[in-house]
Amino acid sequence: QVQLVESGGGLVQAGGSLRLSCAASGRTFSSYTTGWFRQAPGKEREFVATISRSGISTDYADSMKGRFTISRDNAKNTVYLQMNSLKPEDTAVYYCAARWDFRLHRSPDEYDYWGQGTQITVSS
Repeated sequence: QVQLVESGGGLVQAGGSLRLSCAASGRTFSSYTTGWFRQAPGKEREFVATISRSGISTDYADSMKGRFTISRDNAKNTVYLQMNSLKPEDTAVYYCAARWDFRLHRSPDEYDYWGQGTQITVSS
């Protein structure tokens, strides 16, 4: 089992950058595919990015490609989401999720463990 805690959210102006962190408990975090999702008010939870347990493979939603970068440091049990060129439409609660697997997954239904979320607000 793994517990996830996100941090790094906040208020930023359009065009700015933020880096989110997802800290995991457990010694086997390197066995978990990890993803970032987001949910805006009144909308469904949306896939942002995912990274394989080794960190070698990544996948992004089309609207995030070139702006967001997912990475991980298994020695620190942490996954990161670097977000650049932020837009007001990126405003949402961002969640970290994990699944014991070697494959990448885009559907939130495929993930077993979730953090509590961190709010990102991008002002225009």
